[in-house]
Amino acid sequence: MDTYKILKIKKSVYESNAQEAQRLRGKLKEDGVFLLNLMSSPGSGKTATLVRTIAALKNELRIGVLEADIDSDVDARTVLNAGAKAIQLHTGGMCHLDAGMTGQGLVGLGTEGLDLVFLENVGNLICTASFDTGAVKNAMILSVPEGDDKPLKYPHMFEVVEVVLVNKIDAISFFDFDLEVFRQRVARLNPKAKIIPISAKTGDGIGDWTDWIRYEVRRWKSREEE
Repeated sequence: MDTYKILKIKKSVYESNAQEAQRLRGKLKEDGVFLLNLMSSPGSGKTATLVRTIAALKNELRIGVLEADIDSDVDARTVLNAGAKAIQLHTGGMCHLDAGMTGQGLVGLGTEGLDLVFLENVGNLICTASFDTGAVKNAMILSVPEGDDKPLKYPHMFEVVEVVLVNKIDAISFFDFDLEVFRQRVARLNPKAKIIPISAKTGDGIGDWTDWIRYEVRRWKSREEE
């Protein structure tokens, strides 16, 4: 039976996180591993979305997950049961990962033979957006109950991502969430960001999300993405 490890990660000793992030991306390129940094608030549905995503892709791509949390191993158990290789990262109270810490996690996970690794970052919309983890791409989840005003309150998060997943779209009729207004607010901050409404509960929209992942993984592994 598959098992997973718990790794206590330490803050990077590198003076320049940006340089370390570039070094890590270079190593990932050499190894043909696509690292996707997934950020959100607590309770937005990151792990549930990952479970849906793993189910859709596990027969095509070899998947690993870095589960970053202040404590516990709940999420690592969940994604392991979903069919992905997993390691739980305990941040010791820190609210983000940097490139050095992510590198430690990748070594602990072991990326040999993997095509795709998800970094499920610590749940918050502030400091996670400020640190380059060395990921190839950044994505975030915003759940409908959080409101369509979040781009106004946390602009930097929306500026650094390539994809925004709007989760719990099946519950939109119960909340004051205007999807078109949300699109406009994101576009003012980041016109290139792709917005994909999804429901981790029902599976709606997951196909659009996994199509994007497939395309980006192919580009990375074929060296089109530089």
